[in-house]
Amino acid sequence: MAIHVAITRKILPGKEQEFTESLRNFLGQSFIHDGVHGAAIISSFPGADDNEIEILRTFKDEKERDAFYNSEQFNRWEAYASTLTEPAVYRQLTGLEAWFRSSTPPPRWKMAIATLCGVFPTSLFLYYATGWLLIDLPAPFRLLITAALMVGILTWIVMPMVTKILKAWLTIRNPH
Repeated sequence: MAIHVAITRKILPGKEQEFTESLRNFLGQSFIHDGVHGAAIISSFPGADDNEIEILRTFKDEKERDAFYNSEQFNRWEAYASTLTEPAVYRQLTGLEAWFRSSTPPPRWKMAIATLCGVFPTSLFLYYATGWLLIDLPAPFRLLITAALMVGILTWIVMPMVTKILKAWLTIRNPH
C-alpha cells in the first residue's frame, strides 16, 4: 500500500534560491530508490508566507519509506537542508487527507463534494455488480462485503481519479 508523507520546511531568509535549487536536484536524485514513487513541491499560494514550502513524497510501502529516510543520501541532504531551513515537520498522510494532497487541504465542503462524486457512482456500481450475488447473505455480511469493496475501490481507483479531475477546482482559494 502506498505511503504518502508531507514535509513542511520554512526557509531561512536569504536562502530561498539556494534551497529551492538544491531541493529540485535532490528530488530528482531521490528516484534512484526503487520504492520512491513520487515527489512534488508545492509553493505557497498568494498571500501566504513565501518562505514555507511543502514537499509531498509517495513511497511503495512503509519498508521503502524507512529505507529512504535511513539512507546515506537522505541523511546528507537533511544535514545540508537544515542549514537552510528551520527544522522540517513530517506528517504521514492517511485516509481522506491522502486523497486531497496539498499543503493546505481544500475546504471541507469541497472535500465532501469530491468524495460524493466518488462514492455515489461507486455505490451504484457495487449495487448492480454485486447486489444479486450477495442477496442471500444476512444484511450485516452484505454490508461488510460492500463496505470493504467500496473502501478498496475508492482508495486505489476512484478517489485518485476524482482528485486529479477536480484538482483545479479543489485548489482554488477564496480571496477573502
